[in-house]
Amino acid sequence: MESKCENCIVRQFNSLRALSKEELKKVSDSKISKKIKKGESLFVEGQKLDGVYCVKDGVSKLSKLSSNGKEQIVKLTNKGEVMGQRSVVAEDFTNLSATAINDMEVCFIPKEVISNTLNTNPNFSLEVLRHMAHDLKEADDVIVNMSQKTVKQRLAEAFVYLKKNYGEDEDGFLVLTLSRDDYANIVGAATESLIRMISEFKKKGLIKTAGKKIGVIEEQTLQELADGFLNK
Repeated sequence: MESKCENCIVRQFNSLRALSKEELKKVSDSKISKKIKKGESLFVEGQKLDGVYCVKDGVSKLSKLSSNGKEQIVKLTNKGEVMGQRSVVAEDFTNLSATAINDMEVCFIPKEVISNTLNTNPNFSLEVLRHMAHDLKEADDVIVNMSQKTVKQRLAEAFVYLKKNYGEDEDGFLVLTLSRDDYANIVGAATESLIRMISEFKKKGLIKTAGKKIGVIEEQTLQELADGFLNK
């Protein structure tokens, strides 16, 4: 049985929390629930979206292709996030692509419902602006990291981020398993260089690996490395 937006806990984490019961019912009646398999695309860069995606479960990567065809992952989306707001509000083409990192459940909310509610509910408009401003701040942080931190610092930061935000399993490995290509595309390195760095971190006892899985052993040391206090 499909859950109603009124009863969905994830809306507390996004702009939908500003909607009235009546507005939530309209959203609920118009939304389309979708299951997205790992590796499948939700939308691609340059696409015109007919609505937004509310993440009910699972994680996706938001990425952009450079002029030479290299993928840069700029963000990982979490449960409760709404994707495509900027494109829909600005009536513009998408600036990023969204791809499922693991199996996802999302709700697609048509553009008309969002636009109509923006025009009639100032609180919703303000919440949308707040979330877009937060996304802009995150984008600024990515730019600073890419320009001022070394690849090694960014990799250490990525491991700490994944542990803090997604946790680890009973064996001490990161719950969110990324491919080596994904790690390379997050930190802005060639995959070969990334693999060498992971091996180096492992030899120094900062992390452990088992196949694709990575576990953080020395979180504090990795954080100090990410912050530039260590030259490991």
